[in-house]
Amino acid sequence: MPTTFALVGARVFDGRQLTEPATVVVEDGLIGQDATGAERIDVHGAVLLPGLIDAHVHVHGRESLDALARHGVTTGLDMAAWPPELPASLRGAKGTADLQSAGIPAIGPDGLHARMIVTTPEAVLTDAADAGRWVADRVAEGSEYIKIVMEAPGEGGLAADVAEAVVEAAHARGRQVVAHAASAGAYTMAVDCGADLLTHCPIGAPADPADVARIRDEGRAVIPTLVMMRGVARFTGNPEGFEGSLATVRALHAAGVPILAGTDANDEPGAPFQVPHGLSLHEELRLLVEAGLSPAAALRSATSLPARHFSLTDRGVIAPGKRADLVLVGGDPLADITATGNILRVWCAGVEHEVATDSV
Repeated sequence: MPTTFALVGARVFDGRQLTEPATVVVEDGLIGQDATGAERIDVHGAVLLPGLIDAHVHVHGRESLDALARHGVTTGLDMAAWPPELPASLRGAKGTADLQSAGIPAIGPDGLHARMIVTTPEAVLTDAADAGRWVADRVAEGSEYIKIVMEAPGEGGLAADVAEAVVEAAHARGRQVVAHAASAGAYTMAVDCGADLLTHCPIGAPADPADVARIRDEGRAVIPTLVMMRGVARFTGNPEGFEGSLATVRALHAAGVPILAGTDANDEPGAPFQVPHGLSLHEELRLLVEAGLSPAAALRSATSLPARHFSLTDRGVIAPGKRADLVLVGGDPLADITATGNILRVWCAGVEHEVATDSV
C-alpha cells in the first residue's frame, strides 16, 4: 500500500458519535489533511475507529503483538514482562501493535504472584529503603510506567510502606504507578499508597464506596479487566463472585471514574486464567456495556481515555497529525458494541495488517 492513501466514505467515531461519510487521509503513517494525489479507497460507509488500546496485556513475543493487531488492537500496554530484553526487543516494532511496558513489577514476598512459577526474583521488594534503587533500575530498563502488586492485608503482598516508597520514587522520576488490586482489601491498599491507576476489580465483595470516592476525587482511573475477573471467578468455583466485579464497575462509572478497557491477555501456564490476545478486548467492551457504560463510553475506554491516562498524546483519536492507527468495522458499534469485532481492515501507523478470521 502506498504511504499516502485516502479512505473515502468512512463514518468516523469522533469520541461521541459517528460522522457523516467523510474522507480520512493517511500520509507517512500519520493522519493527514490533503488528499491530492492519494490513492483513494472507497470504504462504502463502514465505520472507522481509532486503533484500539488494550490497557492491560502480557506479551510473550512478536506473536502477541500480531494477535493484538489482527483484532484491531494497535497498542498494548504490558503490565509485567521479563527479562527486560523482551519488551526492549518489541518496542517500536513496525507493522504491528505498538508496545508500552511496565517491565518487572514490584511484588511482596508471600503473595500469589511470589508463588507463581514465572516470577523473577528481581520483582520481590521487602524494604522501603530499596524502592528508589528498584525504580531507577526499571526506568533504566525502559519501563514507561511502574507496576506494583497489592494484596489484601495479611495476604503477602507489598507492605504499605514499601508501596508508598515505590510510588514516591516513581513520581520523582516522572513515572505513573499502576497497582494490581483484585479484592476490596487490595483496593484500599492501592488507594492508600497513592497509585495513579488500579487494575482489576474485586471478585465477591465490591470495592468500598469510600475507596470509589477517593479514586474519583483524586483523579485516578481504573482498568477493571472484567474478562479476567469472570474467568478467575469461574476457575475458583465462585462464578457468582463476578457480580461483585460488575457492581464495582457500576459504582466507579456512576461516580465518574474514568474506566479503561484492559483484558490481562496472556498465555502464561501459571496464570489463573489465560485470556487470548486481541479477541478478548471485544468481549471486554461488551462486558463494560453490561456493567452500565454506553457503547460510546466503552469505545472511549479503549481509545481516547487510555491514550490520555498513559500520556500517549499521538493516538486515541482520528485527527490530523495523530498516528494512523485505524480499525475499519462493519455495522454500528454505537448501536451494538459487538460490531467492534466485525473487523474489515486494520492499519498500524499507516501500515495495513492482516485481520483475524475468528470473531467474538
